[in-house]
Amino acid sequence: MFRLALKMLLGDRAKYAMLIGGLAFATLLMMQQSAVFLGLMSWTTSHLRNIRAPIWVGDAKVEQANEVKAMRDTEVNRVRSVPGVDWAVPLFFTILQSRLQDGNFKPVMIVGLDTATLVGRPALMLKGRLEDVRLPNAVIIDDLAVQRLSAGRKKPLEVGDVFEINDKEARIVGICKAERHFFGYPYIFTTFDQARLFSPKTRKMLSIVLASPIKGRSAVDVAKAIRAETGLAAYDENGFGWATIWWYVRNTGIPMSFGTTILLGFIVGIVICGQTFYLFVLDNLRHLGALKAMGASNFTIATMLLLQAMTVGVVGFGIGAGLTVLFGFGVLDKGMPPFMMPWQLPVGTFIVIMVICVFAAVLGILRIWKVEPAIVFRG
Repeated sequence: MFRLALKMLLGDRAKYAMLIGGLAFATLLMMQQSAVFLGLMSWTTSHLRNIRAPIWVGDAKVEQANEVKAMRDTEVNRVRSVPGVDWAVPLFFTILQSRLQDGNFKPVMIVGLDTATLVGRPALMLKGRLEDVRLPNAVIIDDLAVQRLSAGRKKPLEVGDVFEINDKEARIVGICKAERHFFGYPYIFTTFDQARLFSPKTRKMLSIVLASPIKGRSAVDVAKAIRAETGLAAYDENGFGWATIWWYVRNTGIPMSFGTTILLGFIVGIVICGQTFYLFVLDNLRHLGALKAMGASNFTIATMLLLQAMTVGVVGFGIGAGLTVLFGFGVLDKGMPPFMMPWQLPVGTFIVIMVICVFAAVLGILRIWKVEPAIVFRG
């Protein structure tokens, strides 16, 4: 009976193609948009992955990683004095203007690392030596900065080249790999003291305190202790990441924009698959009635319809998922748009597609249960 069900499905090639195409398009729409949304949300936490520290401490009103309020330098010692803190170092970051060789200006993200320890340093150096960042006017730029700041030059920026940051000379001593910032700013790493020289002078010039728990204590527990002792906002790295993501979910239109498109993909799958499969059942009503007249039970017929629906679901999902992966490979090297596809995404999409197919099969099952076997003898 199952073989007969597949022959019936493949026999009507037009409706079979419509079912496959509709489900493939729905899969592509849902997976691609979800992957871009996840990639965009990962950009919001690029600070955490590019700088890396177990505990992040900021002003009491800090809610997410991309917006900080300047603090007094003495806050570093207050954090160090909290029981359970192994070490604590200052971090400075801000947006400044860099001047290119052709006279144009580009905004860059300046990150000032603790001069002694260089905690928060780039994870992957492509060129140059990390220790050279302690030299006067020295900076390490990321690969995006090479691309953005090389405008007007005959060749890309290299180690040893100079450019201006806030009308001050900056000499490149290294090139690193860094994840893209949410607002697209290139990362420029230097020391804490040098970063403050690049920046306009203000009364408070401490952005974040990076800290680590002593051995045997968790970052979550020590962060709670810092909050209780100092009144500052303290997060473990994972908690700060989720706080940042949820801030963007609550305060921007990004989830609504992508959610609408993903919902549209679901509706397209429901409408095309449901309508087409129902028409397929109607066209084969006499054949299904004949099977009932020969003794096939309603359960057997329902199983056949479910098999047909699941078959087109698996094939349609496979095509849609394959197109999504090809899209991902096409944009990963370019970095635009953002793309992130954890294993949960294809699994979740497959479940949604199967739900759509079951819904379509149920429509057909409800119709065929009402069919009398005598329909096969009518003219």
